[in-house]
Amino acid sequence: MSLLAVGLNHRTAPNALLELAAVSGDDAPKVLGELVQADHVVEAVVLSTCNRTEIYAEVDTFHGGLADISDTLSRVCGVELSELSPHLYVHHEARAVGHLFSVVCGLDSMLVGESQILGQVRGAFRGAQEAGTAGGALAALFQTAMRVGKRAHSETSIDAAGASIVSVGLQIAAGSLDVQRPERLSTDVTGLDGATSEAELTDSASQPLVGCRVLIIGAGSVGGLTAATVRRAGAVDLVVANRTPARAAAIAENHGARVVGLADLPHEVGQADLVVSSTGATGLVVTYEMVEAASVGRSGRPLVFLDLALPHDIDPAVRALPGVTLVDLESLRVALDGAQVSHDLEAVRALVASEVAGFLNKRGAVRVAPTVVALRAQAAAIVQDELDRLRGRLPDLDAREWEMVTGTVRRVVDKLLHAPTVRVQQLAGGPGGDSYAEALRELFDLPREVPAVVSAPDLLEQP
Repeated sequence: MSLLAVGLNHRTAPNALLELAAVSGDDAPKVLGELVQADHVVEAVVLSTCNRTEIYAEVDTFHGGLADISDTLSRVCGVELSELSPHLYVHHEARAVGHLFSVVCGLDSMLVGESQILGQVRGAFRGAQEAGTAGGALAALFQTAMRVGKRAHSETSIDAAGASIVSVGLQIAAGSLDVQRPERLSTDVTGLDGATSEAELTDSASQPLVGCRVLIIGAGSVGGLTAATVRRAGAVDLVVANRTPARAAAIAENHGARVVGLADLPHEVGQADLVVSSTGATGLVVTYEMVEAASVGRSGRPLVFLDLALPHDIDPAVRALPGVTLVDLESLRVALDGAQVSHDLEAVRALVASEVAGFLNKRGAVRVAPTVVALRAQAAAIVQDELDRLRGRLPDLDAREWEMVTGTVRRVVDKLLHAPTVRVQQLAGGPGGDSYAEALRELFDLPREVPAVVSAPDLLEQP
């Protein structure tokens, strides 16, 4: 048995494919059922968010399990496997564990350090439990992963790493807009209640975006954080554009925004003062031609773009247009305290590495435990048979003498078995760990079948 993680995310697939691969909560039980009914998948969990769809599985063979999972993903997407495969990533054993731990800590998110993924991982695991597809192996993996995620957010400053990117980016963007109140305000800009309050006009320090029209492209976690931040900064007209408008509904409801589709971008870009984009698309979302057309008739009004996507959502060439400013992740690295952000990320990576090593050691010890138990049980049975035979040949030994004889024989056997059994448990956590247990079974002619209580110990109870 081995762990396998197969999936696609915002780094490997375009938005259109991610949308096809999305597995809703209602569809998850069916997909999970298909997986465990396949020939080589024993346990399965499906993690599907706006930026990723991943299947974690305990499989009996690598190649067979990979084929079963890939076929299932192909059916979910409605895309031929030959077209889907270039966008898939595959992680096996240690890499699968490390990937999940990185995901749950927010290291693999569009917005580094975002904590929403922790709840999404928890929900995916619970869904698999309810569907009966998460057994002991994946229960141990996901429960450990959630503990690691909590540690990352409580013991490091990873939360601040991603949030600082958005907040610093917006500060730079606000400075580029050179907002002057009240003269800077357009005469037709009003608050949500239909009027611009006196407080909004005077509190320039705490609300640097008062009077600004803000267009947010992308409705993921970055888009949600951006909406909350620009609202606090005083933006009065907020628009959220997304390929699937329904996904932007929650942001719109929480922050009083309008929702539009990507087809409306040419018009909305022309109306905006600030455009913040974070779609995770593999191609440009805002082109040079679109911005050039939008710049016509602005009468000197500045247009600022904040591109938080990787790769770029906005054509870098727009910087050459009059009145246009582009702030992207490259320029933000200069403004951010790079040393502190790097320290935060390194702290979480070190935590993940340590937890992966610990998990694999425990997993290896658990997997080799049946072999170790079977070896010691066989040795104990042989010792007892020989002592019974010896007792008949030495009838004159008193109880104390017999106790010394039996104790000596058992100590000799224990000492002979100590080194190989301890060493095989140490080696079991590394590459090819199963081969050492197999070698013990062959060398000592151990039975293949062992009691269930021995063959399936609870990983979470290991010290």
